[in-house]
Amino acid sequence: LRRGRPLQESFIKLVEACNDPSLSMDRWLGRLESSRWLSHVKAALSTACLAAQCMDREESHVLVHGAEGTDTTLLVTALAQVILDPSCRTLEGFQGLLEREWIQSGHPFHLRCARSASSHARLKQEAPLFLLFLDCVWQLSRQFPFSLEFGEHLLLTLFDNAYASAYGTFLCNSEKERSLCKVKESTHSLWAWLNQPEEKHKFLNPLYSHNALVIWPSVEPQSIQLWQGLFLRWIRPSQYLDEAWEEIQRLVKEN
Repeated sequence: LRRGRPLQESFIKLVEACNDPSLSMDRWLGRLESSRWLSHVKAALSTACLAAQCMDREESHVLVHGAEGTDTTLLVTALAQVILDPSCRTLEGFQGLLEREWIQSGHPFHLRCARSASSHARLKQEAPLFLLFLDCVWQLSRQFPFSLEFGEHLLLTLFDNAYASAYGTFLCNSEKERSLCKVKESTHSLWAWLNQPEEKHKFLNPLYSHNALVIWPSVEPQSIQLWQGLFLRWIRPSQYLDEAWEEIQRLVKEN
């Protein structure tokens, strides 16, 4: 799995292509392919599936370790758990997964998410590993629309807060730094906010039905799609999608 500069450059190329309205369809598809972002998504899902397969079908223990254990390692282990464990596909369980596998395990959010892809700055240690994870989870939610208790709105909210947040959940690079900076004492938790009843319902998937089975995603090229809700949200209005989502919620409540 690629990380660091190659992944960040891929992200930048994709964002630049998505924000260029002058491109013809052929040129836009060419830019999309040359960014190689969807290849990174496929590679991440494939690796997570390999780890999950070893545990589920071969009943083997799996050791996953990248260079430092705080980037691609967390990406693979977290994705494998979403694939294998239905509790990680609930809103509460997914929050616990992020807290355990990304925050407490030391993913350096401050270094990796220092600036957005739209920034002209090119920081050496910046890399969208967490975004890649969220994109992979979105792919799972698209392929298994009834199996995740939360919807796209949660994933978008997590992305936004990883890069710029009024909460302290994604601050600093490690638990040690958060302790030294007294983050928990001086900031509010993102989880506390989104778990408020008046907010929580916005993040739930009205089509959710508990699925105790392992969810094996397809990683064929035709199955991996661009996350339009994120990458095209500033140039493609979401009004009709939002209205359709509200109608689905209304119909589910009535039935």
